[in-house]
Amino acid sequence: MTTTQTAPPGGARTGGGAARLLQGRAHQLNEIGLLVAIVVLYAALTSSAAGFLTLDNQLGILRDAASVGIAAWGVTLVIIAGEIDISVGPATAFASVLVAKGATEWGLGPVGAIAVTLALGVAWGALAGWLRAAFDVPSFITTLGLWSVLGGLGLYLTDALPVTLPDSGLFDVLGGDVLGVPTSAIVMLVLFAVFAYIAKFTAYGRSIYTIGGNAAAARLAGINLTRVRVLLFATTGLLSAITGVLLAARLGSGSGGAASGLEFDVIAAVVIGGTALAGGRGGMLGTLLGVVFITVIGNGLVLLGVDSFLQNVVRGVIIVGAVLINVLVARRGRANAAA
Repeated sequence: MTTTQTAPPGGARTGGGAARLLQGRAHQLNEIGLLVAIVVLYAALTSSAAGFLTLDNQLGILRDAASVGIAAWGVTLVIIAGEIDISVGPATAFASVLVAKGATEWGLGPVGAIAVTLALGVAWGALAGWLRAAFDVPSFITTLGLWSVLGGLGLYLTDALPVTLPDSGLFDVLGGDVLGVPTSAIVMLVLFAVFAYIAKFTAYGRSIYTIGGNAAAARLAGINLTRVRVLLFATTGLLSAITGVLLAARLGSGSGGAASGLEFDVIAAVVIGGTALAGGRGGMLGTLLGVVFITVIGNGLVLLGVDSFLQNVVRGVIIVGAVLINVLVARRGRANAAA
C-alpha cells in the first residue's frame, strides 16, 4: 500500500491530472531512492561496524525509531497542511516529567498519570492550533513559544533532575517488549497504519492536502480551517505526550532534559521522506523511510565510535544532502509537469 499523496483537484499547486501523475512519480522515485539508501547503509555498516546486525542492536534501532516516528506521523500532516511544529522535543520531555510526577508525588498512580499526561498533551497542542487559526499567528511562532514554555516548565518542576518512576507492571510493559518486540515500536507501527489510513482514505486527510495546496481555495470550498488546524496541533501534542510516556517508561524516569533535539530529527525525517515544507505534498510511507534513514545513521555513527560532537556534523551533512536531492527531484517533477 502506498501512502504518498498529492493535493486533490482544485489546489493551486496541482496543475491538473498530468501534473499530479508526475508529482506522484517523483514521490515514488524519492521513496525508492530512500529505500536504496537504507539498503546501502545497512550493507556498509554491517561490514564496518561491529555488532550492527545483531538482534539486540536491531531492537535498539526500533526503540530509537519509535522516539522519532510516533511524533513524525502527526508532524507529517502538519507540514502537508503548510504549517510547522517545532515543539516536539520539549513537549516530549515535559510529558515524561508529568507522568513521573503524577505517578509519584501527585498520587495519581500509573494509569491516572498517563491519562492526565495525554489529556494535557492534547490541550497544549490544541491551544497552539487555536492561536494559529483564530489570530493568524504563524505556526512557527506559536510552537516556538510552546517550545520555550514546556521546556522551561519541565526543568523548573524537576530542578533539572530526573524523577524516578514507581515500580509498576504497566510501566514495565510500556518500557519493555511484547513477544520480543519493543512496545514503543509496536505503538509506532500501529499509529503509522492509523495515520496512513487517515491521510489516504478520509475526508479529513483530503482536507489537509487541500489546505496545504491552497488555503484560500479550501476555505471557499467549505473546509473549516480553524477546526482542521486545531485538530492538527492537538494531534501532535497527543503524539508528543505518548512519546514522553514511552520514553519515561523506557528510561525509568522523567526528565526535563530528555529528548533534546528530537524536533529536528522529526522534521528532518518528514522532509527527507518527501513532504514539501511549502505544503500540499507528502505521505506517511516516505516519512517512515525517513525515520529509518535518520535512526540508522545515528546508530551507525555511535557504533563506529565517531566523536559525539562530530556525529552532529556528519548527520547534518547527510540530512542536508538528502533534502537537497528531495528538492531537486521535486523541481524536476514540476518542470516536467509544466512542459
